[in-house]
Amino acid sequence: MAPAGESTVRLKLTVARTVADLRARIDPWRAAGERVALVPTMGGLHAGHMAIVEAAKRAAVRTVVSVFVNPAQFGPAEDLATYPSDEAADAARLAAVGVDLLYAPALKDVYPEGFATTVSVAHLTAPLCGAKRPGHFDGVATVVAKFLTQCRPDVALFGEKDYQQLLVVRRLARDLDLGVEILAVPTVRDADGLALSSRNAFLAPDERTRAGAIPRVLAEMARRLAAGEAEIDAVIVWGRTELAAAGIGELDYLEVRDAKTLAPVSGVPRCDARVFVAAHVGSARLIDNLPIRA
Repeated sequence: MAPAGESTVRLKLTVARTVADLRARIDPWRAAGERVALVPTMGGLHAGHMAIVEAAKRAAVRTVVSVFVNPAQFGPAEDLATYPSDEAADAARLAAVGVDLLYAPALKDVYPEGFATTVSVAHLTAPLCGAKRPGHFDGVATVVAKFLTQCRPDVALFGEKDYQQLLVVRRLARDLDLGVEILAVPTVRDADGLALSSRNAFLAPDERTRAGAIPRVLAEMARRLAAGEAEIDAVIVWGRTELAAAGIGELDYLEVRDAKTLAPVSGVPRCDARVFVAAHVGSARLIDNLPIRA
């Protein structure tokens, strides 16, 4: 019998709403020695999320997907109110691929009355999105730390599109001795290279066309830097010019950073580096990154 408080959607996907529900389902798996994977999401599931889910299924015997739109990682002027959310559609997609459990807690259960704890990861959260979205990564780190301690998975999986988030989660899991392996899953892209994102749904047709310039410019920047054709500053100037010519002039950043520490890189890259961008296209803020491969 399913633990009290659970509900079942079509194709028999079990939905846990509380920590008690979650642990009542997972504890027998752990007792049986079954490896458990967690895929944290904010819903609005697309092919990029599903690639992470499929990777989770390969990495473990049991797969748990969380869906929770976390208000703590949105700023006051950001898109919390309009963020894509359709739990029934998400549940159907997860059931169709054989996910074992959907964890969809209510806001009051994640942040109960009197909640007063914040998890903050220093250094890695300072540049890039951290500089433009104050408090964002505190919200991410806090909710991810909660879900990792609630679920106690053997492995948790995150996409490389949110590369800074990936590094932050790896750091907190290591620093807090959470005993969970953090795996990265490569970014899934549309035919023109645009990274799949829930926020792509905000793009009008002409904006979607313009957004296709982002991966094209990043790829050429990475190629030029890997080939040693120019130094970083010159390649960034070229990239900004190309994006502006494509109708993408509002950038939060276009930078080259060390892939392990996110420290700035100058001159010709001599370390494992990546090129990072955050661009505003219409009402959507799109992020992406690519490795610089020598």
